[in-house]
Amino acid sequence: MKKNENKKAFKLIGLGGTFDHLHDGHKFLLRTAVKLGDHLAIALATEALLGSKQHKHVIESYDIRERVLCSYLEGVLGLTREKYTIIPLNDPFGSAITDPNLEAHVSSAETFETALKINEIRTQNGLNPMILVVIPIVCDAKGNKLSSTNIRSCL
Repeated sequence: MKKNENKKAFKLIGLGGTFDHLHDGHKFLLRTAVKLGDHLAIALATEALLGSKQHKHVIESYDIRERVLCSYLEGVLGLTREKYTIIPLNDPFGSAITDPNLEAHVSSAETFETALKINEIRTQNGLNPMILVVIPIVCDAKGNKLSSTNIRSCL
């Protein structure tokens, strides 16, 4: 068996976000999901979720964010299109609260509370809770938290 054909911990792992101005924090989240899951279900925030974002006027369009995300997944992480699905995210929870096949969810420490709420709703819906994998906040060379909001504030 080739190294990249090793069995992963989960068949289907979910994650979500805006993925605006794709940065190292996003990339760490995606790399973590790839290491753990055979297939990634990536919920990508639509315009419906961007109302409260700071500097909303410089958020990349959904199409650009999706294209950059696919380029990173395929060009850098070496995934084929069969190994991931991008799902438009119109509300904070998306299909994570209804998909019985999701086994795990990767979030940052910053979005962990949402992951807990997703599991609470899954349980109320009669679904198994997902295993929650939490990555730490990623900082830049100056020790500041990497965030799309900070990037947008400089544009």
